[in-house]
Amino acid sequence: MPRALLVDDDLSFLMGVAELVGREGFEVATANDLKQARAALEAHTPDVVIADLMLPDGRGIELLGDLPTGARTELIVITGHASVESVIEALRAGVLDYLTKPVDIPRLKSVLVNLARTTELKDEIGKLRGQLRGLGRFGRLIGVSPRMQKVYDLVAKVAPTDAPVLLTGESGTGKEIVAQTIHEISKRRHGPFLPLNCGALPVGLIESELFGHERGSFTGATQQRRGHFERASGGTLLLDEITEMPIELQVKLLRVLETGTAMRVGGNETHTVDTRVIAATNRRPEQAVAEGKLREDLFYRLNVFPIALPPLRERAGDIELLANSFLEELNQADGASKRFTTDALDRLKLHPWPGNVRELKNAVHRAFILADEELVLEISGDGAVPGRKDSVGAAVGAVVATPRPGTSLEEVERQVILATLERNGGDKKKTAEQLGIALKTLYNRLKRYRNQTPAFHNDGGAEQEMTPSP
Repeated sequence: MPRALLVDDDLSFLMGVAELVGREGFEVATANDLKQARAALEAHTPDVVIADLMLPDGRGIELLGDLPTGARTELIVITGHASVESVIEALRAGVLDYLTKPVDIPRLKSVLVNLARTTELKDEIGKLRGQLRGLGRFGRLIGVSPRMQKVYDLVAKVAPTDAPVLLTGESGTGKEIVAQTIHEISKRRHGPFLPLNCGALPVGLIESELFGHERGSFTGATQQRRGHFERASGGTLLLDEITEMPIELQVKLLRVLETGTAMRVGGNETHTVDTRVIAATNRRPEQAVAEGKLREDLFYRLNVFPIALPPLRERAGDIELLANSFLEELNQADGASKRFTTDALDRLKLHPWPGNVRELKNAVHRAFILADEELVLEISGDGAVPGRKDSVGAAVGAVVATPRPGTSLEEVERQVILATLERNGGDKKKTAEQLGIALKTLYNRLKRYRNQTPAFHNDGGAEQEMTPSP
């Protein structure tokens, strides 16, 4: 149960506020002056102190200096003699809120509810950091490397707040997973989490997706539709690839962020939205600003709390942990017990993974499909370079699987076909030529594999239509 210390020399007012705070789930202690308050602070460190600004032996704001080092106690100041100067002084000193007498009861209740939630979240985050970091996990995130430990620290600090977050990092580094983790350990976790890729939608549709539209606002708008901001109200909205958003739409986004109100396309009335925004990009945002791709004012509004995600090649010690985690998920989903050989794990560490965690996850998935019991991964030892090709045009450093001795010829054929298709980036014509078979034969084989293995639908180049074009 969270604790509150109330400090006021007006006994009737003190008892009234104590009753209200107690009903909000706080264990309440009271004091009439600074001396009594300091004695109470020595006995127990509360989660919140609610103190009158003017007390018989000093000012309530002085209690900030009496809090133990590292304490997470918040101070709320109450006064019957408010002034602009005292408000500014209190806020600069770091008080949580400044209330005037007679107290606005709904506002005080709202502050206490949010404070209780934040305290609870901080406790949960502390447990996460203590119990799971040693195992290399923090929420949805996996990794023990120093670079990821820094990311965990930043996530833990920003999650309990409503501050906008800007995630940067190469493609495949897990920006959406970080955003989900922030949401799931925030006070908005019971609300929706909605991602929107700003670069995947046509220019004419992205405004409607963001803000919604009214019926008849454009051709095809047969009914009113709520946008992502409305649907994510009370939760979190991830704006992925923010630098790809049309520049003219960035002005409207900035207004929503500043006012907390939005207007549907074709509408003439604004409505309030209570949505936390997390933005993400795989480009350097400062460069996008310089190139005119991102408004400078929007960048500053989103960049309140930046988090840069490291590429996988800079996360020493995480590759094996991630690979085993992905394999465990696949084994559970398939009811299997496949495993990596020691040699396979060693080879994984030699690859630079230009596609980062996403590339590793897909490689493990493909090797899992090809393997019987053990995943035998081979990676070229000369060090793969993104975009570099060998003599037949295959990517150097591609991950392939080799069949175990005793594997049936039919299974060997299947593995060779899929591995060659993978090396060729899904190019079926080139694959057929290299294997010395007709293109129609290759399509027939792939269709058979798709019918035999449901998971094959999600496997890279095999998810395309299996019937050759005329």
